[in-house]
Amino acid sequence: MAFLIRFVVLALIIYLFYRLIRYVVDPKRKLDNALESGAYYFLDDVKNVQKNFFIALRGVLFEGEKYLGTTEHSFEVVSIFVWVEKPNQLQGFTKEDFHFLEKEILMNYPEARISWKNPIEQLMKQNG
Repeated sequence: MAFLIRFVVLALIIYLFYRLIRYVVDPKRKLDNALESGAYYFLDDVKNVQKNFFIALRGVLFEGEKYLGTTEHSFEVVSIFVWVEKPNQLQGFTKEDFHFLEKEILMNYPEARISWKNPIEQLMKQNG
């Protein structure tokens, strides 16, 4: 009986340790923390084209949808559509901020053409 109790306690400790590690390394939690602190964080599963990516920048959450297509030698992500759920949070953002986001996206998807949803699209099309 004592052996069974020791085994259950040991199993419980191992399980709690496992859950703690999973919590600490959870990418969704890191994205939420970046949103709260206003930091930059890029959450993406590069190997899964069907999953959208998320970018936190200065407290704003951007979402990007990837589209697979053909390049000269292989199938790659060739088109990306990026938007923000709450456009009213974009106050203070500049073209340089969006150029920064484009460079970050192109590091993972160099063959992609990036399209923005309004109102970002209108800002990016303006001269200057």
